[in-house]
Amino acid sequence: MPTLFSRKSNATVIETTEETPVVVETHVRKTTPSKKDLGVVTPKRNSARGPAKPLSRKEAVAAERVERRKKSAAMMADEDWALMPRDKGEEKRLVRKVVDTRRNLGTYFFGTMFAVMAVMLSGNLLLATYGNLLFVVMLVVLAVDSVFLTRKIKRVVSERMPKATPRWGGLYWYGIMRAISFRGMRVPKPKLKVGDSF
Repeated sequence: MPTLFSRKSNATVIETTEETPVVVETHVRKTTPSKKDLGVVTPKRNSARGPAKPLSRKEAVAAERVERRKKSAAMMADEDWALMPRDKGEEKRLVRKVVDTRRNLGTYFFGTMFAVMAVMLSGNLLLATYGNLLFVVMLVVLAVDSVFLTRKIKRVVSERMPKATPRWGGLYWYGIMRAISFRGMRVPKPKLKVGDSF
């Protein structure tokens, strides 16, 4: 009886007869080798496209402008990541709340100063004298108002953040500078109204 092997085997089939053995070579069906078998790596879609096209100068300027607008909006909204170093910190955020909920007489300082400068440039000696007097009075009012503001800042920060060890001089100066700024020009924008509790 002949011995048969699988068609896919490369082995030689030996058929024996009563007289002499006959050697028969078997043939394996030919298949097309895959790219993997040939060692060819198919590039991914991203690499097939090649490197990203560099932006032109106009596109880069436009992208930078959009990024600046986003950061500016985030800064005005009091988002910590976008704040300038001078505005960062929970103590500074608390000082902003103290200033924004208080009616500060220092807010009228710059307005008064501009009025005095306009009067002095008019050339009228009497008006210039009154302007100088008004400027001195405003300086005194600003000093007194700043004393009350710094006291409130220390009291609120000490009560809300008893473990904090801030530089009080820096906090006082930060609060005063914010207080004498026009409310609409403060950065970040005030989130609370005058008289609101926080």
